[in-house]
Amino acid sequence: MTLIDAVGTPAGPAGTTPVVSVRGVRKAFGRGEGAVFALDRVSLDVAPGEFVALLGASGCGKSTLLSLIAGLDRPTAGEVAVAGDGAALMPQEGGLFPWLTAGRNVELALRLRGVSRSDRRTEAERLLSLVRLDGAYDKRPHELSGGMRQRVALARALAQKRPVLLMDEPFSALDAITRDALHGELIRIWEETGVAIVFVTHNVREAVRLGQRVVLLSSRPGRVIREWQVDIAQPRRIEAPDVSALAGEITERLSTEIRRHATAEAAAEQKGSIDVRQ
Repeated sequence: MTLIDAVGTPAGPAGTTPVVSVRGVRKAFGRGEGAVFALDRVSLDVAPGEFVALLGASGCGKSTLLSLIAGLDRPTAGEVAVAGDGAALMPQEGGLFPWLTAGRNVELALRLRGVSRSDRRTEAERLLSLVRLDGAYDKRPHELSGGMRQRVALARALAQKRPVLLMDEPFSALDAITRDALHGELIRIWEETGVAIVFVTHNVREAVRLGQRVVLLSSRPGRVIREWQVDIAQPRRIEAPDVSALAGEITERLSTEIRRHATAEAAAEQKGSIDVRQ
């Protein structure tokens, strides 16, 4: 396991063109003195086929950064570039259409991609099989468990056939047993497809269990403050000693950042109250 003390360290072997390139990105909400910065001078590269876990405290701008990479929003400053046709996004709640079957949900992405009607069902069934949902084509979301719905959402995201898959805390609402099973399934699918993944989480052990690289954002405004290369062979167990050891190291750095942010906010509030009294 290797600690990287640089901001925006390029990913992958020398000469590899990144599939995601974020350069000096700032993102503000609002204007003038009332503007709130969610991200500040963020630089990050993701190599082809790399699995990057993006970690930080709640409100640090992780989901905002994902939205910028997905092209759902634009940065206030800086540049975001994504290879090919861009990135596919798997949101936290899956976002399945409840009136469509699992197969039709997947076919919707295939239709938007331009796959012919005659080929859609075959491809949808292949993708459902890839996520271990053989026979679920005609099931509607309400007939599926939470873990199964997330598998359908993953199949639909993969149906877009993009070089990058963005995942925004996709397993946070699931129980521990289901989440553990889906961790293993995700690693299998990642290895089979070769897609690059940017996986947002606030769970340190999940980040270490899954990622080849863990990127830590500071509290708001989000900045890249540390990166760790995770040199632990897959498959990893979340309770394994080497996973626990690295997770403990990252947790300590995250806790330090949370304390720093709380101290800075308290000082700012105190200064504001003094200014008002004056």
